[in-house]
Amino acid sequence: MIIRQTIATDAFTRLHRAFTFHLGVAAMLAWGTALFAACHAPWVRNIRPLLDPASGRVESTWSFLFALPLVLTLGWAAAYFGREALRRTQVLSNEAVEFALAAAVAFAVFYMAIDRAVTALLLGA
Repeated sequence: MIIRQTIATDAFTRLHRAFTFHLGVAAMLAWGTALFAACHAPWVRNIRPLLDPASGRVESTWSFLFALPLVLTLGWAAAYFGREALRRTQVLSNEAVEFALAAAVAFAVFYMAIDRAVTALLLGA
């Protein structure tokens, strides 16, 4: 005997499922790129002055490469495990616009993570 679980097909569930899947893929790609760049990056204490000599901030290679993938992973975990909390705390009137805004922010963080990894790769070459 096969017992089938009923799956809710409301708009929030579909959008949430698509968002968490794609955010998880983005987090995995960001981690993979950061780890690959870490193998080839110059391990220095002050990597930011190498990129922009005008900036005097001191930042290590660890935080330069792994901070944004960590932010993506924490965002994915919060979205995945906080599904019902997100359902109850709807900010905008349209769920699709809300998920689109979240996706745009996630894409910006993903882009910055990949950009940092590529920059470290170029410095290592």
